[in-house]
Amino acid sequence: MISPSESEAIVQELMILLGTDRQIAPYSKRFPNFDLLDAYRIAARVRDRRAAAGANSVGRKIGFTNKSIWGDFGISAPIWNYVYDQTVEDFLASGNSLVLRGMPEARIEPEIVLHLASAPDPGMTSAELAECVDWAAPGFEIVYSVFPNWRFTAADAAAAYGVHGRLFVGERRQLTFDRAMQLSSFSVVLESADIRREGQSKNVLGGPLEALRFLVQELARLPGCEPLGPGEIITTGTLTEAMPIRPAETWTASFQGVGFSSLRLSID
Repeated sequence: MISPSESEAIVQELMILLGTDRQIAPYSKRFPNFDLLDAYRIAARVRDRRAAAGANSVGRKIGFTNKSIWGDFGISAPIWNYVYDQTVEDFLASGNSLVLRGMPEARIEPEIVLHLASAPDPGMTSAELAECVDWAAPGFEIVYSVFPNWRFTAADAAAAYGVHGRLFVGERRQLTFDRAMQLSSFSVVLESADIRREGQSKNVLGGPLEALRFLVQELARLPGCEPLGPGEIITTGTLTEAMPIRPAETWTASFQGVGFSSLRLSID
């Protein structure tokens, strides 16, 4: 665990970095005792500072739910952080475009977004978790790293906004019984020019509802973490490899077997 003064220095640094293209050395390199509990305490304080500046939390993001990419980052478990009214956007309202600014080494991730109608509890079955969700939607999360070359520990990533930059939420569909079943078995294709990546729902801890289960249990396990509540949106992790993005590219995500419309995003 790091000292209160070290924690405050990290919070201040993260607030200064917001919206810039600056990168820094990982906290784990600068503070030998820095751990995941420190990271989540910092995440809560950054959330409060952002709220004071006019950006309110509207839900959570789960990162690194796709076990196939853990080895690339030296990660051995998922992480989470907050998403904000200033970082979440309706896909159609966005004009299907993103101005790539203030997000160094940005990457794109096709994800499933869930909206909570009621608060889930630890120990709920998948069916009970599904009853807490009123709608699901496809989405693109834009992630980025304030640490050069995406080299960090899980604690670094959890503290640094959970690597969250933007979330584009596609067409919302009621989470019927049939669609809840489809969430564990659909597939996705992410494409741009000559790049193609394929993924499946099971890549995110077995499915988006299982990713939600992880988050509910993790928040209950960690001291001082606020449980999920009604009205929150949860983005459940990338279904494919997270791909680097650059201006003048166009990315498309097509979802098969779950009844979601495709997403197409132009990078400006």
